[in-house]
Amino acid sequence: MKMGYYDDTERKEAMEQESRETNRYVQPQKKPSRMRGILSSVISGVVGGALVLGVQPYFEEETGSNQPSYSVDSNTAQENSTNEVNTQPLSSTNNIADMVENLSPAIVGISNKQQQRSFGGGTQSAEAGTGSGVIFKKDGNTAYIITNNHVIEGASSIEITYSDGEKSEAELVGADPLTDTAVLKIDSKYAKAVAQFGDSGKLRAGERVVAIGNPLGLDFSRTVTEGIISGTDRTVPIETSEGNWDLSVIQTDAAINPGNSGGPLLNMNGQVIGINSLKITQDGVEGIGFAIPSNDLQPIVDELLAKGKVDRPFLGVGLIDLSQVPEQYRTNTLKLPNDVTEGVFVQGVSPGSPASEAGMKEGDVIVAMNGTKIKSSGELRKFLYSQTAIGDEIDVEFYRQGEKVTEKVKLSQKEVVNS
Repeated sequence: MKMGYYDDTERKEAMEQESRETNRYVQPQKKPSRMRGILSSVISGVVGGALVLGVQPYFEEETGSNQPSYSVDSNTAQENSTNEVNTQPLSSTNNIADMVENLSPAIVGISNKQQQRSFGGGTQSAEAGTGSGVIFKKDGNTAYIITNNHVIEGASSIEITYSDGEKSEAELVGADPLTDTAVLKIDSKYAKAVAQFGDSGKLRAGERVVAIGNPLGLDFSRTVTEGIISGTDRTVPIETSEGNWDLSVIQTDAAINPGNSGGPLLNMNGQVIGINSLKITQDGVEGIGFAIPSNDLQPIVDELLAKGKVDRPFLGVGLIDLSQVPEQYRTNTLKLPNDVTEGVFVQGVSPGSPASEAGMKEGDVIVAMNGTKIKSSGELRKFLYSQTAIGDEIDVEFYRQGEKVTEKVKLSQKEVVNS
């Protein structure tokens, strides 16, 4: 949209006079209110997957459309080998302008570059999407950026744009699709400021927060929006490249748009209490965005810094929610009792996996683990990753050709490294 200034004085005075004479106002036409289930529609999402229930990450595709696909004094950034940065909270006046000015050099733009076919038959690097990130640690000659996994997933190279317009390449330290977290590293000379994590566990609904990021691409870099915490301890089901997952989030009404993904949500002390990741995009719904809480992020970040990946217990089965299996197939082929309508259908078993060693087979239907009912693949992963550890032996209850079977499975570590 092209904008310009109006400086024709005579015409302006004439228009003002006409307005005084007519004294008419035009009100915007109201649209009828439509109450819908906010978390009921399926919306495209994470790179390599789709986020469900009307929730999607803010990722700007290369198509040219806005398709949606984580304070310190800038002159005294402290070098520190831990995630804790020596910073002073802002004054009690809660001056947002001062906070933004101090923290802005720590906010970066992130471009996901991927190899694409050129007209000549070869390949070339092209921007597949953009997002945001925040520098959270400086250690010697290296500085570290936190962002969302979906911002950098599938990238052949990652380009960082800094507050002064300078650009550099970043190296992926590690990523975790389930928590939508990624850590990048850059040369510390680019880290003119470093952000500090705050305690998201102390947040209360109604507290003021500020979001900073690059909505709609780098042309609107470091856009600042203000809002409040709308709710804490929210959970939204998502689909990731590693399967379904129930993501714990903070809800906010601070304006967040495609390209804000990976940018910080800040409290009034200029501390990062969340990384913006999701929003609801549905007709009639406004101001419902989500950020990953800082307290959930920090242990993931620590593990990514230490090992480049997050180790979780490994079962070794491909999963499909039983609710997605046709009823006729459940009855005639799987021979399930009529009252078994929830559980997880085993689509496949990895050779040499714990499930394979325990004798599980394709077509089994898992209904419980250690006596806890399992209704979906999301519940199975949640139980596995939060209630068990690598090396644990658990009881897995499943149906095979209509008969209930219980097998002991010793969980192992999945030998896959993020790259």
